[in-house]
Amino acid sequence: MPLDVSIVIPCYNEQDYIGQCIDSFFQNAQGISLEVLVIDGMSSDGTRKEIAKKQSTYPNAIRIIDNPKKKTPFALNLGIEHATGTYTLIASAHSSFDADYISSILTQFNDIKADIIGGVMETRVLNETSKSLSIVAVLSNKFGVGNSMFRVGIEKPTEVDTVPFGIYKTEMLKTIGGYDVRLIRNHDIEMSKRILALGHKIVLVPKPKCYYYARETFTGIYKNNFRNGNWNIKTVYITKKFSSLSLRHFIPLVFVMSIVLPLIGGLLFSWIAILSTLSLLMYSVLVLSQALKIKKENSRASVFYAFLCFFVLHFGYGLGSLVGLFSLKKLM
Repeated sequence: MPLDVSIVIPCYNEQDYIGQCIDSFFQNAQGISLEVLVIDGMSSDGTRKEIAKKQSTYPNAIRIIDNPKKKTPFALNLGIEHATGTYTLIASAHSSFDADYISSILTQFNDIKADIIGGVMETRVLNETSKSLSIVAVLSNKFGVGNSMFRVGIEKPTEVDTVPFGIYKTEMLKTIGGYDVRLIRNHDIEMSKRILALGHKIVLVPKPKCYYYARETFTGIYKNNFRNGNWNIKTVYITKKFSSLSLRHFIPLVFVMSIVLPLIGGLLFSWIAILSTLSLLMYSVLVLSQALKIKKENSRASVFYAFLCFFVLHFGYGLGSLVGLFSLKKLM
């Protein structure tokens, strides 16, 4: 009997998350043959012990493949290389899925003419506190993450430029050259853009949903988004294409520059520095309005934490892009 779906999970030191991720695939897998390929970057915590437990629970369904190069795009390409299913699901150790995620999307392939289909992503946290719930709300807010439809939701199947954890036709994945291993970040959207350029179609559906478990500290949020912003600039330089990304990826950089450039100009003409104050004031008013909205929608969230999270998210992302501009010479 041919295998239906190969699930590729890049992984490194994910002992707190990998178990629930794997479990979510087997909640309602009756009638569907699955293989789970965990591509591990030589984890040094208890990740492999957690995977071994799941191998006992789901015999002959889970394989560990070593990724000595550790980086995510290498892991994903190893997973694609070893995938034997008709379809391949690209997952994350920080994710989990509705019980019918796979079965529902496989059914929708019969009705939707697409090569990749993925569900809307809902952000969650493992530990629900006022702080972590505020972070979740910001990461699901249009002002926080822009017009990324897979984060803010849709009402009907929609053609998009990327999906978070999509199900791909494996044959197509094996023929497009895989992920660009030069890109430590943004390899996913770059490949999606390349797939679209080849005439394939990517569709986001409102149901079923997938879930991403966010970092629960502001330090974690800052570091993650600094790296994302930094790699936006590097991605454009490496691929030599602005089309490798979307406009929303550069808005935080424009915001940071609206503060930095007037401050520099103020060294020559002091009045120019006022523009920085105006930009920051306008941003603060917008952020406060969104933080109040978040509190109104979820009484367990905090106006202060939401307000702070917007700043950490946007400044981290924008500063990462700014630093990326000055670090390009290292890539030349």
